[in-house]
Amino acid sequence: MNIFSIYLPVVGIHFNILLLILIGFCVGVIAGFFGEGGGWFVTPALNIFGFPMAFAIGTCLTNIFGQSIVAAKKHHKMGNIDWKLGIISITVSIIGFQIGSEVVLALEKTGNAGIIIRWCYVLFLFGLGGFMSYDYFVLQKRQIDDEINSDDTQLSEVKPYRNKIAVRLHEIKIPPMISFPISQIESVSLWIIISIFLFTGFFSGLLGIGGGFIIMPTLIYLIGLPTVIAVGTSLITVLFSSAYGCLIYAINGRVEILAAFILLIGASVGAQIGATAVRYIKGYGIRLLFAFMIVFAGLSVIAEQFFKMTGRTLFQTFAEIILMGTAVIMTSIIIGKLIIESKKKVKKG
Repeated sequence: MNIFSIYLPVVGIHFNILLLILIGFCVGVIAGFFGEGGGWFVTPALNIFGFPMAFAIGTCLTNIFGQSIVAAKKHHKMGNIDWKLGIISITVSIIGFQIGSEVVLALEKTGNAGIIIRWCYVLFLFGLGGFMSYDYFVLQKRQIDDEINSDDTQLSEVKPYRNKIAVRLHEIKIPPMISFPISQIESVSLWIIISIFLFTGFFSGLLGIGGGFIIMPTLIYLIGLPTVIAVGTSLITVLFSSAYGCLIYAINGRVEILAAFILLIGASVGAQIGATAVRYIKGYGIRLLFAFMIVFAGLSVIAEQFFKMTGRTLFQTFAEIILMGTAVIMTSIIIGKLIIESKKKVKKG
């Protein structure tokens, strides 16, 4: 047996401790940078490497809760959080999360949780990745120039470009109307905000994620927030929704606390790095990296599903390489960009 292999008593399997730390570190960097908990990565990763789906979800949510505390604290110091919008998001998302988690536990009893959740992941990952890539390359080139010419420390003050969907939603005048000055939103129907977060909360509970990979793009494309504010505000929702989800899955005995603690060791360090890197990379750069990342994550989930269907280990190996490779490469890009840009700033100073 590998000397780095440890026994996880709740799940009843052996797991490489170095792999857990690496997963935790990568997801910490990614979470701090993109404003999401990294559940799209951790849940499939744990499942691919041997965790039953429900245990992968519960353990993932526990890790997300811990790392989000670190990342959210960092973003709060940088002024990237719209607390007014975040409180509404937290309150409504928890209701949706409860409904979604109940659906997961019901699917587990029928034995269909794995296949249904994996295909839901695929649809969301490819849908979001495709739309955000299209948005970057086709629809909003003019905003890139605005952000390039802006001051690095004042990105949140750049007037956000809102696509047609966000503009149309803002035109719906169903009382009560509410404003979010920090997010540069003068007036929007409270019912629109509630509907959006109820939807994201449900799928967060269903897919076993903190909700960031849904909430961050939602804040940008449906509500119209500047990217850096969307990142920080998303983390607040992720923090509280993952805490609630962690409690639900723990009560049902689906959390491997030892694995979650080891993941958190790496994630705590990574989250500090990722949150710091946000100030050095422009808003649209964040969106493009996010889009590429989740598309490759979708490919890994498809490969895992083919393994479950055919039993061929080639598919499982392919899934492991894509998932871990994407996380390591994305983490390296973020850290590399942080080092390069911080050196430039020191020379200028």
